[in-house]
Amino acid sequence: MKRILLIVGGGIAAYKACELVRLCRKAGIHVTCVLTEGGTHFVTPMTLAALSENQVYTTLWDLKDEAEMGHIQLSRQADLIVVAPATADLLAKMAAGIADDLATTLLLATDKPVLAAPAMNVRMWQHAATRRNVAQLRADGVTVLEPDEGPMACGEYGPGRLPEPEAILAAIQQALASTAPSLPPPASGRGTRLAGKHVLVTAGPTHEPIDPVRYIANRSSGRQGYAIAEALARLGARVTLVSGPVALPTPAGVTRVDVETAREMAQAVEAALPADAAVMVAAVGDWRAEAADQKIKKGDAPPVLSLSENPDILAAVASGPRRPRLVVGFAAETEKVIEHATAKRTRKGADWIVANDVSGDVMGGASNAIHIVTAAGVESWERLPKADVATRLAERIADALQVD
Repeated sequence: MKRILLIVGGGIAAYKACELVRLCRKAGIHVTCVLTEGGTHFVTPMTLAALSENQVYTTLWDLKDEAEMGHIQLSRQADLIVVAPATADLLAKMAAGIADDLATTLLLATDKPVLAAPAMNVRMWQHAATRRNVAQLRADGVTVLEPDEGPMACGEYGPGRLPEPEAILAAIQQALASTAPSLPPPASGRGTRLAGKHVLVTAGPTHEPIDPVRYIANRSSGRQGYAIAEALARLGARVTLVSGPVALPTPAGVTRVDVETAREMAQAVEAALPADAAVMVAAVGDWRAEAADQKIKKGDAPPVLSLSENPDILAAVASGPRRPRLVVGFAAETEKVIEHATAKRTRKGADWIVANDVSGDVMGGASNAIHIVTAAGVESWERLPKADVATRLAERIADALQVD
C-alpha cells in the first residue's frame, strides 16, 4: 500500500482536505495527517484522525514523538508528501527553507517527492513574491499544481481556489506511479517489449448525477479496458488506468485512478500525461445534467432535465500539447460501425479507432469482435474473448511504439 503524508495548511480550503483524505483511503492509499496551527482553526485533529484512521500530528514539541526524532521518521516513512492547502505562507517558507514548525521541518528534512496544491486570495497568488516562490519550488523539483479559478470566500474572483479533491487525488496517484519501482521482467523476453513506456488507459462508464441519488450512465462493464491495461502491464509498460465506476479488481502492476463523472475523468487524464500511448476505452457520457441539490420528487409531470455537453476527452488528448505518440480511441456503435468509426477517427484526431457493434450484449459480455480503423484502412478481427482481444491489441501497440 502506498503512503502519503498530508500537510494541511491554515486556510478556509482546509475543509476540502477531509474529502481528500476520504478519497485517498477509498483508493487504497495510507494517509498520515500533519495539521498546522493555522489549519486547526478550520478543521480538527479528531476529524482527520477519524477519516484517516491514523494519529494526527500537530506540534514539533511533542516530547514522546521527538524523543524518537519523530519529525525525521515522519518525513521519510511516506512515499509522497502532499501539502493541501498550500497557503502563500507555506509556499514562501518552503521556498526559503524555513523550518519553524512541524510541517516546515518535515518538508526540509524529507528525501521524498513533494506535491503542493495552492489555495489563497487571487492577489496573493498573482503577487510577484508568490510567483517567485512557486518558480523556485518547481526548480527544486516540487510539483506545484495550478489553482482553480472561480469565486472565493473573500468575495473576489480569479485563480487561487484549491483544486477539487478528485483532481488532487489524480495528481497524487500520478506522482505515486512515477515513483513506483519498475515491474520485474518475466522470464520470457515478450514481457519487456513495453519496458520504459507509460501507457494511459481509460475504462468503464461515467455517471452523471441528476440529483443526490440518481444519475445518467451507460452499460459499459469496463472489462475490455481492464483487460487491455493488464495486457499492457504484462508487456512491461507502466500503466495508469483511469476508471469509471465498475465492479472489477485492479489488474496486477497497474496504477488505478477512480473517477465518477466525465469532468473528473478529463482532469485525471490530464494529470496522468505525459504518456507514450493513450488507449481511450471508457464509454464517456456525452451529456451531463444540471443536478438538483435535493432528491427530485415525483410530481404530476416528469421533470425536465437541462443537459450540457461534457468535455471531449479523446479529442483533447489527440490535439493537446502533450499528445502521446499513439492515441487510440474506441467506438461503440449499433449501426454502420466502420463508417461511423472512420468519421470519428478523423473528427477526433486519433491514430486508431477500435470499433465494435454493441447492439447485442457486448458491453457486458465476455467476448468482442473489433475493427481497427487507421489511416491505412480497416482491419477486422474475428470474435474473441476480451482477454484475447486485449493481448493482441497490446502487441499491436508495442509494434507501433517500437517504430521510430
